[in-house]
Amino acid sequence: MLNNNSFKAILATILALIAFAANSVLARLALEVPDIDPGSFTTIRLISGAVMLFILVLILRPKQPLNTQIKYPIKTLYQKAMLFELEARGSWTSAFMLFLYASCFSFAYVVLDTATGALILFGAVQITMIIMSLFNGKKLHASEWAGLILAFLGFVYLIYPNLGSPTLYGFVLMAIAGIGWGVYSVRGRDSLNPLLDTTFNFIRAVPFAGFFSILNLSNLSLGSDGIYYAIISGALTSGIGYAIWYVALKNLQLTTAAVVQLSVPIIAAIGGVMFVNESLTLRLVISTIIILGGILLVIFGRASFKIKAK
Repeated sequence: MLNNNSFKAILATILALIAFAANSVLARLALEVPDIDPGSFTTIRLISGAVMLFILVLILRPKQPLNTQIKYPIKTLYQKAMLFELEARGSWTSAFMLFLYASCFSFAYVVLDTATGALILFGAVQITMIIMSLFNGKKLHASEWAGLILAFLGFVYLIYPNLGSPTLYGFVLMAIAGIGWGVYSVRGRDSLNPLLDTTFNFIRAVPFAGFFSILNLSNLSLGSDGIYYAIISGALTSGIGYAIWYVALKNLQLTTAAVVQLSVPIIAAIGGVMFVNESLTLRLVISTIIILGGILLVIFGRASFKIKAK
């Protein structure tokens, strides 16, 4: 029977994966026409996420009596704005990885469909996180290797017919986005306060996006629908979704965190069928079974072997 912490971890993981898939769908809706250029989509997405998360921090932070704030000199008040220190939350490295992911993600989705983009993205995420796990001294059990191989075969089976359609440009950009997200996820496992860390990672990522937008002014395109999708993607499925993911990461092994994200392309593909008029195929159904089977083997395989060993 699941305890309270296990239930919260499972719920957080499911919500985060749905948010990841929703980002792919929203990007495709905004960039397919295109109703907004990729640079503007990235910038609005990151700014919206930063604003939403900062509002949540203000609402959820512990209430302090007014007189405790007055005791600080003006300089100290500035440094401890809103009673938490910027230097202690998030990091510039994580913020850059967040920006790298978001920018490459947007440009790649100009030429990739929802499912293919998500598959390339989270295939790269999986490989990145597993490599980092191995470098950190993590040894994979035979069942975990089997699950990884099975999930990867499902990934290959789904993407194989379309290997010729994504341009090299789109494939490389989405792979870089996956590396950025993989590193960002690994760094998030040590977060003691997921909401604050995610908030300040987004705030730190805004200057990168702003500079990026200046370089992209010649391609500026701002349609109302595109702005709307970018705001939803930033405020809800990115900002809140990534904070939830940081919560989930505290209770997941790196290998498990890497593999469960392979379910995102399946969710994204279904979203593409429902909202972007992409087709649902038998190949998608079969690959779903293979990928999810591999995920389950990774998650539960090691535990079952430990039980047998006892």
